[in-house]
Amino acid sequence: MARKKIALIGGGQIGGIIAMIAAQKELADIVILDIPKAEGMVKGKALDLMELRPHDGYDVNIIGTSDYNDIKDADVVAITAGVPRKPGMTRDDLLSINLKIITDVANNVKKHAPNAFVIVVSNPLDAIVYAFYKISGFHKNRVVGMAGALDSARFRAFIAMETGYSVQDVACMVLGGHGPTMVPLSRLATVGGVPITNLLSKEKIEAIEKRTREAGTEIVKLLGDGSAFFSPAASIIEMAEAYLKDKKRVIPSAALCSGEYGIDGYFIGVPCVIGADGIEKIIEIELTKDEQSALNKTFEHVKGVVQETGL
Repeated sequence: MARKKIALIGGGQIGGIIAMIAAQKELADIVILDIPKAEGMVKGKALDLMELRPHDGYDVNIIGTSDYNDIKDADVVAITAGVPRKPGMTRDDLLSINLKIITDVANNVKKHAPNAFVIVVSNPLDAIVYAFYKISGFHKNRVVGMAGALDSARFRAFIAMETGYSVQDVACMVLGGHGPTMVPLSRLATVGGVPITNLLSKEKIEAIEKRTREAGTEIVKLLGDGSAFFSPAASIIEMAEAYLKDKKRVIPSAALCSGEYGIDGYFIGVPCVIGADGIEKIIEIELTKDEQSALNKTFEHVKGVVQETGL
């Protein structure tokens, strides 16, 4: 049986780490694609990863390329291509540059990998995933934005760090846009089935929520140049693996809502079931008034950014 194929559009820090984890899990053969002037860099990363395989015997093939023909019939396409925001740049500047990039990517993915499950990571996420969906014409089940998986992992990490208990036993969820208006649902967060409200003070929980909303910025400030890459890569792998292995995982993801949570026609972070048919279902949780109002607030923000795309 032919191995599955994962195409990574963008071979920067996140792309390289996705390739390494995918190889270690033997999920699929891997193609790392970047622009022609970065072709040497992705070829170098791919060769380095090929030379890593003998240590644990991962039998997958990894190539670096700038030719879209190489992503032919990929099962999963993860898109990290785009420029990060630099000092002095507005969100509008970032949006207009990354819109041009995603337009080119969407047209090429449509041509070469028309049946792929597509995970968009480029920022501003909620607008870029919407743009990919509109330009590619892909079915809504096969286009998703990676945000909630990462935001929820950060929320889980901070709860584990504060309680001192195993991160394995922490279950929690973050809804909404990928940014400072996201909605961590502390009411439903548990450690080994025990509500965190039984384990942490109200002040501690509020501090964790705040840290979760600002987690990306905290890392950007610490790094001084660039943004997070290990945790986003692992989040993308979690989503890709759920699709490739038909795991029916419930993962918060930016999916196209059709009336769920009172949202219609926009991508926003909601709990999704990911299996062989892509986004198989959006699970609706009954929210409290405050939670719904916070979700409405993050939705207004998302809507504003999406409208700037003009799509």
